[in-house]
This record gives sequence, C-alpha cells and structure tokens, in this order.
Amino acid sequence: MPETVLSLILPAFDEALRLPPYLKSVRRYLEESFRQPYEVIVVDDGSRDETAAVVLRLAGQWPRLRLLRHNQNEGKGSAVRTGVLAARGELLLFADADGATPIEEHARMAAAIAQGADVAIGSRLAPDPTIRRSRHWYRGLAGKLFALAARRLLRIPAIDTQCGFKMFRAATGRQLFAALEETGYLFDLEILILAQRFGLRVIEVPVHWQEVPGGHLHPLRELPQIIAGLWRLRRR
Repeated sequence: MPETVLSLILPAFDEALRLPPYLKSVRRYLEESFRQPYEVIVVDDGSRDETAAVVLRLAGQWPRLRLLRHNQNEGKGSAVRTGVLAARGELLLFADADGATPIEEHARMAAAIAQGADVAIGSRLAPDPTIRRSRHWYRGLAGKLFALAARRLLRIPAIDTQCGFKMFRAATGRQLFAALEETGYLFDLEILILAQRFGLRVIEVPVHWQEVPGGHLHPLRELPQIIAGLWRLRRR
C-alpha cells in the first residue's frame, strides 16, 4: 500500500472559527471510514486571526495534519496551488474550509476517478433527486448566472465551475496547478480550461452542499473584478 493514498487540501483565510468543526468531521471520517493512509494540509493564506495557531494546536495531537503558511494573503487559487504542489497522495482533493461540502462526499469523487476521470468536480447544480442542497436564493441565482456566463464566454461544459470540492489524480493535479496563473476566485475556471487544453477527462459529480455563513466572497462588491477576470481568461 502506498505511503499516502489521499491528500486533502484546505485553503484557509481567517477561518479560526469555521475550520475546527470541519477538521473534526474530517478526522472522524478518514480514521473511521476511509481507513487508508492520508494527509490533511491546511494552507493558511496570510490569515489575520488565529487560524495558524488553531491548526498547530490540533496538529500536535494529529500527526497527519500539517500546516503551510503564506506570509500574506495571495488568494484562494494560490493557496490551493501551494497545497497541491506540496501534497504526497495518489489522489488530491481540495475542499473549502467551511465544510459546506461534507467530507463524506469524498467517496463520490473517488468513484468518479476510479471510473476513469482525471478530474472530478463537485457540483451544486447537476440534477440528482437524492442530493440535498441549501443556499440563499440570491446566492444561488448569482451562482447560476455566473456558471452560465462562464460556459458561454469560456466554452466550459461544466454546470457548476465554482464548487470548492474537486479531486485529481496526483500527476494530473500537479500538471494543472504548475500551469495555473490565476491566484484568486477564478482559478477553478482556469483549471477547467487547462484540463480541456491537456485533453483530460473531467466528470461532474453531484454533491451534498450546505451554505455556511461567514464567507469572504461578496459577488456584487467584487463584480467588476470578476468581469475583468472572465475577459482575461477568454483572451488567454
């Protein structure tokens, strides 16, 4: 058996409150249900709160948890890239630190990889009557409009590009993130563009998802930057 089967990467910026409960559920799942060698990598993206101290305290009693740190806030894409390029697992999964997607959804992603996917992307929009999703209506509408714009402007076939729950074969993940240029919110789009360019097989996987208050993204406030980013990706 390989030394590390799964690397879970959690980008975190000012997540001292939301991250610990998710880490607790992650540890329980990985040790009781997954039962294979794993590592959990938290990438502290220049947090101003006690995120790093919280993770270090937990890591003292959890050897498979490790902390990587950015000296300043570089953006979610940069944080995920740092974690992916440092990971040792055969499978690489990144998830949002708020735990909006339960870690148990790992099994759906791994099944897609086992069926031949190079990249499995969690989806809050793909239809599935067995899946539970909860989101404020205006955020849900904004997400659907953004996904539609991304598909049309960038010719990305995915229904939900921005769900923070994606899995890669190790070599694939390193290939994609080594080529990544986007450091912020739109990095997911570039990853999918690169996957198409490299001829990789991408499977979209419906996942359970529960909105967790306290997020840092404000779509209306950041709309000009988002539009500029979409245009930048279209021209790249």
